[in-house]
Amino acid sequence: MGIFSRLHDIINSNITTMLDKAENPEKIIRLVIQEMEDTLVEVRSDAARTIAEKKKLQRRIDLMQREIQEWQRKAELALSKDREDLARAALKEKHNLETTADAMEHELELLEEQLVQLNQDTAKLQKKLDDAKARHKAMMMKHTTVSGRLRTREKLHDSRIDDALARFESVEQKMEHMEGKVESYDLGRDPSLEDQFAELEAEDIIEDELSKLKSRLSEKKQ
Repeated sequence: MGIFSRLHDIINSNITTMLDKAENPEKIIRLVIQEMEDTLVEVRSDAARTIAEKKKLQRRIDLMQREIQEWQRKAELALSKDREDLARAALKEKHNLETTADAMEHELELLEEQLVQLNQDTAKLQKKLDDAKARHKAMMMKHTTVSGRLRTREKLHDSRIDDALARFESVEQKMEHMEGKVESYDLGRDPSLEDQFAELEAEDIIEDELSKLKSRLSEKKQ
């Protein structure tokens, strides 16, 4: 089973359980991110073990190649000494080692293919994890904004605000009523001495302005 299939099964299982419990979506997103992070750690651990196995196998192959060369040297030495029987035995040992080396080379190729796949899976998973974290951050920012708007709307629709405004209007009406009572006391009363002089001064100002206006009009007609 590939890592993405395994991750898919784990996440789906946990999400189904959380949905059955009516968990909130933000908590589910956090779970998905956590599962992806855990899987990424596991994949990297697998890659580290595979790299270690590859290095160990490569050392064994290198050692075996040196042994093959040594048996080749012994076979040549035996022939140079007219010991064909020893040369044949040396070549047989060499052949056995070459067969084992070929099998190890094939195993090494499989490990290299596995490392390539692990590297690709790690890159894909890291990208998906980064995307999930970015979307989670955007969702949290949106949640904060929406929550603020919701609180504002709830306050606007709060009956206590309407009650306060109603009391404010009541106070305003009482103030207007009091002002009306104050003004009612001045009805029918003779103007004060100061008011009369102020009226006379206003009449003088108006008469002066009127005289100046007549003079300007007369000058324009001439």
